[in-house]
Amino acid sequence: MATLDVTVRGAGIFGLSVAWACVRRGARVRVVDPCGVAAGASGGIVGALAPHTPERWNDKKAFQFDSLMMAEEFWAGVEAASGRSPGYGRTGRLQPLADDRARDLALARGQEAARLWQGRALWEVIPARGDWAPLSPTGLLIHDTLSARLHPRQACLALAEALRRSGCDVVEEAPDAGAVVWATGVAGLAALGETAGNGVKGQAALLRLEARDAPQLFADALHVVPHADGTVAIGSTSERVFDDATGTDGQLDDVLARARAACPVLADAPVIACWAGVRPRARSRAPVLGGWPGRAGHFVANGGFKIGFGMAPKVSEVMADLVLEGRDAIPEGFRVTASAA
Repeated sequence: MATLDVTVRGAGIFGLSVAWACVRRGARVRVVDPCGVAAGASGGIVGALAPHTPERWNDKKAFQFDSLMMAEEFWAGVEAASGRSPGYGRTGRLQPLADDRARDLALARGQEAARLWQGRALWEVIPARGDWAPLSPTGLLIHDTLSARLHPRQACLALAEALRRSGCDVVEEAPDAGAVVWATGVAGLAALGETAGNGVKGQAALLRLEARDAPQLFADALHVVPHADGTVAIGSTSERVFDDATGTDGQLDDVLARARAACPVLADAPVIACWAGVRPRARSRAPVLGGWPGRAGHFVANGGFKIGFGMAPKVSEVMADLVLEGRDAIPEGFRVTASAA
């Protein structure tokens, strides 16, 4: 490869998407990860691209909205370039309403969504119908049309293949060259200092159930995500304290029991795979983006936690702006210094 413009360290969703944005702008890029593609939190199975509630609008919610609206074109481009499906689909989401207060709040949020989502997606209250729905004490559901889904590991593999076909090496070891983007997950947060954030373990399960065109469900604080390959993902736990970073245990059994109780359509679906991993949660709870303080030519893209795949399309663009062109459009609350404050 000719002289590099950018080295990206980390082959998870942020590293791969930043590399892809840079390659599409003509940069010469190499991705380096000693553990391989999607070896960490990005190798999961859930893949819920779900928006924050449309109220109390802030930079984080606006950034996420923009990114979710960019997602269809982003992933279509990746699929076309790689020949691999990331499993993306904007299939929407259903949530139960527990009582009249919840209904009234949902209706108010629907009015806010009409304004904040610019008429490009709906947040509405609808009657519960059919088997594919969570149990709802009111017989009503929130339906939003902004939520989407993909298969995390398949999406990362598609990105890696798109990069390779575009002349970008994805390797386990190589020296730094050019600007360096650190997208190294939990280890990367630790390198920024103990106040930057921490790892939170999640456990999830994959069921064999054909519902590929159905909306995802959110009930009892759990995501139920139908994938394009005839599976349904259930997740996840949020564990601050754990001994085994990648092992599953009784906490996943509880997740499954809660999901089946909330969504009877899952009752007889067999479990075909389980997953556990540690996700990078920044102190600010927003992605950590920008220049690495005190390290000229080094940049950080980290802290995806539960929203990394949904944030990736726009994260990739603002990081490419910064690294390649020196244009800084990163929200204040996303900056490395904000996370460590």
